[in-house]
Amino acid sequence: MNCPYYSLNTYLKKTYGEKLYKLSLNAGMTCPNRDGTLDTRGCIFCSEGGSGDFAENPMDSITQQIEAAKLRVQHKMKGNSYIAYFQAYTNTYAPISYLREIYTEAISHPDVKILSIATRPDCLSDQVICLLQELCSIKPVWVELGLQTIHETTAKYIRRGYPLSCFRDAVKRLEKAGIQVIVHMILGLPGETKEDMMTTADYIASLPVQGIKLQLLHILKGTDLARDFFENKFEVLELSQYTDIIVTIVERLPKDMVIHRITGDGPKKLLIAPLWSSDKKRVLNTINQEFKLRNTWQGKKR
Repeated sequence: MNCPYYSLNTYLKKTYGEKLYKLSLNAGMTCPNRDGTLDTRGCIFCSEGGSGDFAENPMDSITQQIEAAKLRVQHKMKGNSYIAYFQAYTNTYAPISYLREIYTEAISHPDVKILSIATRPDCLSDQVICLLQELCSIKPVWVELGLQTIHETTAKYIRRGYPLSCFRDAVKRLEKAGIQVIVHMILGLPGETKEDMMTTADYIASLPVQGIKLQLLHILKGTDLARDFFENKFEVLELSQYTDIIVTIVERLPKDMVIHRITGDGPKKLLIAPLWSSDKKRVLNTINQEFKLRNTWQGKKR
């Protein structure tokens, strides 16, 4: 409990009395940014795995994936409680009958305590939200939304494919349904200043959301972002810059907002830059040291 911010581990231990491990699942879906509905190229930073590079085999059933994922993490955990995390691509982008089938299979597993679903705000129909609300009466349901930035120029560049108003509306409807929302924000997007990132963080802090994932921009092989990087169209953040931005953002967030991620490590076989991000222990130690040096974080009250 010595973490200088309200981390996911702190929240889980407080709520469940133990650490819960995420099991990354792949339901074999795609995305409107890939299937031609909006685009065929995906978001500019997204690998072929659709953010599911660490997820299980989509050819296996959900139960089989859960059991395989449990084996992957058994060496680093003591308990037997998990979060079923539908991670790859857009996990509400399918017929409602299929969504009901896979979500029910996951949430019914006796070792799964929470169902977490990564998706886009423009793929949350009223039908889907009603289903999630129904499932939430069985076990907690989290929805993770990839906002990344509030700045429309950046959103257009990264090919996000929906306006900020769509995101805001999705958050309101999920709040009304009693579903926890976690917002993804990327730090270091091309063209954005520290002040731009603070504006996005302040916007997220003003919303009725329960969690945030702060993610460093990774340059991955095979992405259009990598092409622009090699053409010297932008530079990536240095560790000192990232540390300063992270700590400044956390100091501005509500003290009850759970920080699900404060850094991230892209797949090493795909990572082009920044290479310092692959040393996660060093990154976390550097961030924690900066908190100690500042000794200022109290968190805002909502």
